Amino acid sequence: MTTTIRNTAAQYTQVITACKDTFVKKARDYGTSWRVLRPISIVDQIFIKAQRIRTIQELGGKQKVEDRIDGEFAAIVNYGVIALLQMELPNDPYTDIPADEVAVLYDNKINFIRGVMEDKNHDYGEAWRDMSQESFVDLILTKLLRIKQILRNDGKTIISEGMDANFVDIVNYAIFALIKIDEANSKS
Repeated sequence: MTTTIRNTAAQYTQVITACKDTFVKKARDYGTSWRVLRPISIVDQIFIKAQRIRTIQELGGKQKVEDRIDGEFAAIVNYGVIALLQMELPNDPYTDIPADEVAVLYDNKINFIRGVMEDKNHDYGEAWRDMSQESFVDLILTKLLRIKQILRNDGKTIISEGMDANFVDIVNYAIFALIKIDEANSKS
């Protein structure tokens, strides 16, 4: 199992490096225009991406617009990071954050998300490796519906984890899906 865990660490880093690269390049192109997004808008953006993946899966690759599933999962990772950043940043949506500072914020958030993954991976014994890509999408959609309900409840929960924990899980599910896609591509 330690070989697999070590492999997971390297694979996780590889996926995150690619996602962060896109995130920072977009920050250089567009600034931090995402700062204007309210929580429900971020949820809806992730929902669109997850639903798009599900539709592609159900169509068996016979879509009219040639979107790649891995690109959609990578977007889910980055929107999840945006959601978590927005929960911490001051409510100042029109002030741009320099790309270099965004890169540091991204790293800090990803390091936290990775720590959660490592703890859960230890406790669950890498059960995600036996899951299907379809399950990752369904779980992401479930988490999004939970977040929508939490938003309807003014951000309060009685017994359940909050929005932040759901976003962390969404990011990790998307990363696991990307790892599995990379593994499948390297076998072909």
